[in-house]
Amino acid sequence: MIYVLENTEKVKELFEGWEETLVYSCLQKVMGKVFVTDLERPKSAMAFVGCFAFYAGEPDKELVAEKPKGFIIMTPQNEAWSAVIEECFPDSKRITRYAIKKDTQFNIRYLLDQRARFSKEFGIFGYEMKTIDGDTYDLCMQDPVTRDFVSSFESKEKFLEWGRGVVILKNGRIVSGASSYTSYRGGIEIEVDTVPEERRKGLATICCSALILNCLEEGLYPSWDAHDMNSVHLAEKLGYELSHEYVAYEVARTCRTH
Repeated sequence: MIYVLENTEKVKELFEGWEETLVYSCLQKVMGKVFVTDLERPKSAMAFVGCFAFYAGEPDKELVAEKPKGFIIMTPQNEAWSAVIEECFPDSKRITRYAIKKDTQFNIRYLLDQRARFSKEFGIFGYEMKTIDGDTYDLCMQDPVTRDFVSSFESKEKFLEWGRGVVILKNGRIVSGASSYTSYRGGIEIEVDTVPEERRKGLATICCSALILNCLEEGLYPSWDAHDMNSVHLAEKLGYELSHEYVAYEVARTCRTH
């Protein structure tokens, strides 16, 4: 049987050394949940937030098979966990993701210049840049492309307390943005996207620069993890450095919204 673990201290050692801020969010009980099959002495655990599940400890088939509903990106701690995922979900897609170093020393001048580009290049053409507040939260929820800016949080109130975000609107519609996919004590995990017809204009770079600057002003670390090499290249442009590749699995891909 699968249980939600309230005392996450019991599984901290299982995730020891895993530099993944989504795991931090769950262990710190800021957002997300930790699932186990033994509440008293858990030897295995799944940290789940957004659409990401992280498996640590002794491989446990029950913990993998009883996955949360919908599209999930499963991240195994090792190849033994990979084998269990492949056994439980033979139709899953094995992918490579890219971990980004967590000790970035940002070029503040570059970020300021990128943020300033907005008013110079877009401000007179019907574009508007805003931080995500209650109204823009509601706008984000209306489009699958922008929903991930806020939807990992359990409520609007939780996002407004813990989340951070910057969006660019064109004629009242959000066309690009960067926000906290998740938050933890001390930082956020960045989510960035642009609607297809507005890509390759530099809007994502502008939004990310503005968000990173906002985070640094608050003493928060803006963490980055990359789904593909396009994301890696954008991260490097902003000053991040690639750490390493890792394996993940896309499960129930037909349930993916975008």
